[in-house]
Amino acid sequence: MSGILLAIIAAIAWGSIVLVSNKLGGDANSQTIGTTFGALIFAAGVYIFTTPHMSALVWSVGIISGIFWTIGQKNQYGTVKFLGVAKTVPMSTGLQLIGTTIFGALLFHEWKTKTQVIVGILALACIIAGAALTSFGQKTEEKDGGKDLKKGLMILLVSTVGYVVYVVIVKWFNINGWSAILPQAIGMVLSGIVLTIRHHPFNKFAARNLLTGLIWATGNLTLLLSLPSIGVATSFSLSQTGIVISTLGGIFLLGEKTSKKQVISVIIGCLLIIAGGVMVGLTKK
Repeated sequence: MSGILLAIIAAIAWGSIVLVSNKLGGDANSQTIGTTFGALIFAAGVYIFTTPHMSALVWSVGIISGIFWTIGQKNQYGTVKFLGVAKTVPMSTGLQLIGTTIFGALLFHEWKTKTQVIVGILALACIIAGAALTSFGQKTEEKDGGKDLKKGLMILLVSTVGYVVYVVIVKWFNINGWSAILPQAIGMVLSGIVLTIRHHPFNKFAARNLLTGLIWATGNLTLLLSLPSIGVATSFSLSQTGIVISTLGGIFLLGEKTSKKQVISVIIGCLLIIAGGVMVGLTKK
């Protein structure tokens, strides 16, 4: 039960990131800087108290992983400007699940039986359908011929590449999660500075978004702690349910303009993405 509770905490933390950062204010650059420095503060504390095994490989892979995470997170923040929180997070989650699932099947050979292949394909179908439903009606709201939608989707694709590489590279080199936390955070901060420095991101909004980084790091740690007791399949699936928080929060807390039909479409899309995530988890058992 404690493992499930930890995974749910991870879902709440990650599902709240974009919502909280949007509420705290600032542009994608100051939000990125605040988040990465918050994560570094948290990672340094964890390192001091756990002193995990480190090596040159752990440091290099961890830093590279953190760089790609920053690419993913900065561009997710940037997508919100064009699509809003309620559409960005479900679509981002869906694309991440598709990317990691495909890599898992093709690169890590996680689908070894006919049942796994069937369930995996059905899962991808659910995720794709869910992501499509969350973007329902967006184009009809645009006054510029759908340019915001196109820009948002292009930025979201870059974000997805960053997130997927961030996960895959750690798994590819079989780096322990506890060991990766600090190098990842260092990579996040360094790349965050490089990507945002020309936009003068160090301001009051960056300071506010230290909280966002602490929330993200809390989710990362609780997910790691849940793995030994409930396994990767269950914990990974539960961590995806956080999209409900950001999606409904974007609609009802941030007051994003959405019609009743769109609300229904987004909620159904979220449920399909969650169902797909659970099915992906089942293929990994």
